[in-house]
Amino acid sequence: MRKNSIKNTRINGEVQRALAEIIRGDIKDPRIHEFTSVVEVEVAPDLKTCKAWISVLGDQKACEDTLEGLKSASGYIRRELARAVNLRNTPEIHFILDQSIAYGVSMSKKIDDVMATMPDRSDEEETND
Repeated sequence: MRKNSIKNTRINGEVQRALAEIIRGDIKDPRIHEFTSVVEVEVAPDLKTCKAWISVLGDQKACEDTLEGLKSASGYIRRELARAVNLRNTPEIHFILDQSIAYGVSMSKKIDDVMATMPDRSDEEETND
């Protein structure tokens, strides 16, 4: 199976959906933050390994605790993934912290702050007419 084939893309999407459900509903570890989302999943073509990019909306300590909680629960997650998704092999999951959502939120806040400090352009146009 090629890396970017339609079959691999479908498997990635199905594993991502199943991982999100498992993390959101099944794991009771208090270290895992409630605002944890699975951003992207990349399953290797041989179905042996899987990289899962995880985003946590919180501070740095919450991110580190969530990553540790997910790593310690990886056996349970893999077993539940095998039950949810029927694959020849259940991939070994490697969790990677992704800061893209937090980065987007902070950039949006910075843009809002800059826009709030700028003078209103409609007032300037009325005075020039």
